Amino acid sequence: MDLSNLKPAEGSVKNRKRIGRGQGSGHGGTSTRGHKGAKSRSGYKSKSGFEGGQMPIYRRLPKFGFKNPNRTEYRGINLDTIQHLAESKNIDTITVEILIENRLVNKSDLIKVMGRGELKSKLEINAHAYTSTALKAIEAVGGVANII
Repeated sequence: MDLSNLKPAEGSVKNRKRIGRGQGSGHGGTSTRGHKGAKSRSGYKSKSGFEGGQMPIYRRLPKFGFKNPNRTEYRGINLDTIQHLAESKNIDTITVEILIENRLVNKSDLIKVMGRGELKSKLEINAHAYTSTALKAIEAVGGVANII
């Protein structure tokens, strides 16, 4: 056995169905599309969500909810993540650039510091928003929370 005589296992590979290649193939004539109608024509495309004339599900179910177009979306960073970053990189000032470098946020994200975990070191943190628990925890260890 070598590379020149390798072949797939018996019965594992099937020939694809070649339609529209004459009567002798067994798939000539209508090419497995049936007789007449839109579905037999080239270029046929059904409307997405069409259920054969039955009232489609997107019309049977009611609309609900509200999306506020003016909502500001923040990327949350917890205190335990900040503490781990400060210890591993030996940093005393956390800025947006440092968070981007360490792939914790993207350039376009607004950053909100959340209160999970505990802060052990005195840090200066620059972010767009803070939760009340995060502010208390930062100030408790003598850190500074700057709002950008």
